[in-house]
Amino acid sequence: MIRPWIFEFANSFGPTDPEAYDPAAAADDLAWYQRLWVEFEAIGFEGIFFSEHHFRLPSLAPSPNLLIAALAARTRTLRLGTMGNVVTFYEPWRLAEEFGMLDLLSGGRLEIGLASGVGPMEFRAIGMTDEEMRPRFAEALDVLDAALTQPRFTHRGQRWKFDGLSIVPRPLQRPTPRRWMTGLGRPTAELAASRGCCFCTGFMSVARVQDVFAGYREAAAAAGHEVGSGHLGLRRQVLLGDDAGAVRELAGARLRGLQSALAGLPPPKDARVADAPAHGPLVGDEESIAGTPAEVAGQIIDQCRRTGAGHFLAYLFAGFTREQVWRSYELWREVIPRLRAARIGT
Repeated sequence: MIRPWIFEFANSFGPTDPEAYDPAAAADDLAWYQRLWVEFEAIGFEGIFFSEHHFRLPSLAPSPNLLIAALAARTRTLRLGTMGNVVTFYEPWRLAEEFGMLDLLSGGRLEIGLASGVGPMEFRAIGMTDEEMRPRFAEALDVLDAALTQPRFTHRGQRWKFDGLSIVPRPLQRPTPRRWMTGLGRPTAELAASRGCCFCTGFMSVARVQDVFAGYREAAAAAGHEVGSGHLGLRRQVLLGDDAGAVRELAGARLRGLQSALAGLPPPKDARVADAPAHGPLVGDEESIAGTPAEVAGQIIDQCRRTGAGHFLAYLFAGFTREQVWRSYELWREVIPRLRAARIGT
């Protein structure tokens, strides 16, 4: 079975120039999104993973946990998470408290997503370097692991020191809500496996994803963890429509725009995969899936079978109209039953 999720950027439909920012329009965009997200429950999605981005439009989600809290009160079955909370931007004990509150507010529907960073531009904006970020992330994970599993814990690290600290409230799901990490290369995948987390990736070609997932499985085996397709998630841009040719043309244009936007960025330091970004664009053509419901379902099933992913996260990047977004997600009613009926490994 392939479990279908939405990966949500919550992008503004207005101008991307900060000087042209309109708070009333942004409020209207968020109200529109909340109506759409509630509809996802009836459409049949497993849940929503929100993205976290800072300091630039079109993103309207610098604090995705606030969106989870708002949506928890309006839904009953959707699982809710962030892919992922940028751990290095938080005090880990404070993040653990938020996880406890969100799991209680959602009735045990929280998915915990953890990420080391969301791009070099955002780190540089606050003066953080790679040399600071990586050890900070590693220590924060130690704090979170202890905070989520122990009634009281002591930590004596380089950045944080606690004696008998008690995190309250703690999550409803025991021993903890499912934990995820997201990244673009083997090192992050291996870290996720060693810590018993699920792992999600995207942007890359299927061949690159296969290599990264292989690293995850190898690290899990070395750590004594049994893993299967239910531990792996594949993220892709998906556009559905009634006119297959027009939809593919539109999705292709948006993909080329994304490729162009990311072409000038240095490759991520954790992207050590068999076909490294230096030998091709980070965002491959297989990132875009578009067409009729039957065509889209077939492409998703094919990619999930080739990579072994039991979770599929669909997103739409900026540049689509509200009408295009709503119609695309409505057509998922015809896709989801096919995904849930598909067989994907173990």
